[in-house]
Amino acid sequence: MKDGPDIARIAALIGDPARANMLTALMSGKALTATELSQEAGITLQTASSHLAKLDAGGLLSPRKQGRHKYFSIASDQVAHLLETLMVLAAGSGHLRTRTGPRDEEMRKARVCYNHLAGHMGIVMYESFLRKGFLHVATDDLTLTNTGASFVDGFGIDLKELKAKKSPLCRECLDWSERRSHLAGSLGRALLARMENLGWAKRVPESRVVRFTKAGQAEFDATFQR
Repeated sequence: MKDGPDIARIAALIGDPARANMLTALMSGKALTATELSQEAGITLQTASSHLAKLDAGGLLSPRKQGRHKYFSIASDQVAHLLETLMVLAAGSGHLRTRTGPRDEEMRKARVCYNHLAGHMGIVMYESFLRKGFLHVATDDLTLTNTGASFVDGFGIDLKELKAKKSPLCRECLDWSERRSHLAGSLGRALLARMENLGWAKRVPESRVVRFTKAGQAEFDATFQR
């Protein structure tokens, strides 16, 4: 027996197809009930409850009760990052869960990755931040510059509040569909929320797709592509 973290235990938890389907469903960032997750996995509620207990014990899920219902969500940004990385590897080797189609194209254009914008538009925004000097990239480190802080404040985001959070302000996240980086961390989360509040975009129910309005797309392009 070798010393060190037991990655086999975590891999076994994620590797079960039913559990993998439930975890993927939770990457929408929305908390779901055991019943909803059982439907996502195509299994009975009793079986789903057993799987969810194992995922909870393994530190991959965060359950919470509200009234008579119990909801499950991804435990942390770290877990979400791990799942997105696995999606990159799966997509790179040709292992896709569904055939391509219109919804697949929408997923590739703009989707939520746990709580931040991913897909082509997420990458456009991230590369705009780099091009304009809003972010400084160093080895294993991504920081917001003073110029970037000015933009974020002007965009209507409370940067002081974000910096007070425990989660990293800025983090790179490798996009599974484009295999290039998009912006994660509390700033990535806040930027997507701000776009939704401005009416630029909204999340499609029962999906990870983020759909921009015509006016919202024009505002996005003017802000991040000029």
